Amino acid sequence: MGIYTRFTKSFSQIAGRSVTFVLAMLSIVVWLATGPLFDFSDTWQLVINTATTIVTFIMVFIIQNTQNRDTEAIQVKLDELIRVTKKAQNSLIDIEDLDEDEIDILKEKYVKIAKSVVKEGLKNKEADSVELKE
Repeated sequence: MGIYTRFTKSFSQIAGRSVTFVLAMLSIVVWLATGPLFDFSDTWQLVINTATTIVTFIMVFIIQNTQNRDTEAIQVKLDELIRVTKKAQNSLIDIEDLDEDEIDILKEKYVKIAKSVVKEGLKNKEADSVELKE
């Protein structure tokens, strides 16, 4: 595991804890309480604006990295389930790599299947036997 991955994983685990939220709220309360002390000056306002901008900027990358890692793991698990399921369409493995138009075509086919299942009033077990015609 690379340095960046270890950092983002650790950081996201820390950022997601309730203690971190409480500390963030406490920081805002302290900042608000110091307002009268600093006469609510521009510098006083700049401190919180700068801090929140920096934290937001960093969190965007941390969250995106975490989501990308989770999505990749889920895709691998789904691909394995498709691969080992006898009735599943193996052509669906790695469809996340297709372009938008190709995914839309596949989606239309499955929407048609779903509509025909509903139209015919099939039950779940019978619906599982409907195969995608290519």
